[in-house]
Amino acid sequence: MLKITKKIIWNILNFLKLGAYVQLTLKSGLKDEGWFKSFYTKQSVDNHKKPIPWFTYSAIHFLQNRLKPHFDIFEYGCGNSTLWLAERVKSVDAVEGDKNWVEYLRPKMPKTVTITYHSVQEDENGKYAQAIAETSKLYDIVIVDGRDRNHCIIQSEKYLKEGGIIILDNSDRPDYQKGTDFLNERGYKRIDFVGNTPIVAMNSSTTIFYQPNNCLEI
Repeated sequence: MLKITKKIIWNILNFLKLGAYVQLTLKSGLKDEGWFKSFYTKQSVDNHKKPIPWFTYSAIHFLQNRLKPHFDIFEYGCGNSTLWLAERVKSVDAVEGDKNWVEYLRPKMPKTVTITYHSVQEDENGKYAQAIAETSKLYDIVIVDGRDRNHCIIQSEKYLKEGGIIILDNSDRPDYQKGTDFLNERGYKRIDFVGNTPIVAMNSSTTIFYQPNNCLEI
C-alpha cells in the first residue's frame, strides 16, 4: 500500500512538473553539497553551514585533497574561501577592494590570515594589483577572484614559488581572456573545473593554471 501511495504522489508531482525539484531537495548531489543552504542563506557554505570557496564544487573537491599545511597562499578578493583555506594551509594573505567588507571580515579571521585594503584602480601598476608585491613573499598558490583580474594575473606570475600555481575563478568570462592568454603564452597548462557553485543556479568555471612539477602534483 505504501509503495502504491508513493507512486501516486510521484506521478502527481511529475504531472505538475514538481517532481524534479522535490527529488533534488530530498536526495541529490546538490543537497549533499549544501547548495540549498547556500542558496537560502546567500552564503558560500557546505551542508554543515561551514564556509567554503565560491568555486565550482568540482574544484573544491580537487583542491581539498591536495592542499598542504606548509602552503602560503595569496588571494585577490577574500571571504569564506579565506576561512576555508586558513584551516588547511600555513598562511593566507589577501587584498580586498571593499573597505566595509574588510572591516567585517578581519575579526573573524585567524592569526594566520592578513587582509589588506586597497581601492581598485584597473591598472597593472595600481595598488590593488600590486598588493602581492607588498608582502615580500613568494606563494605556492595565488587565487584571482576579486577585481581587475587581468592585471592581477600578470602580477601573480612574478610571485610564485617554484612549482606555484594560479587559480582563476569565473574563468569562462570573456573579460578575462587577456589574463588567460598571458599565462598560455608563458607555457602554463590549464584544468577547467566546470559545473555548479554555491549560492547560484548557473554553471561556472574555476581554472587551475600550472606547469610541470607543480605543488599540487598535477
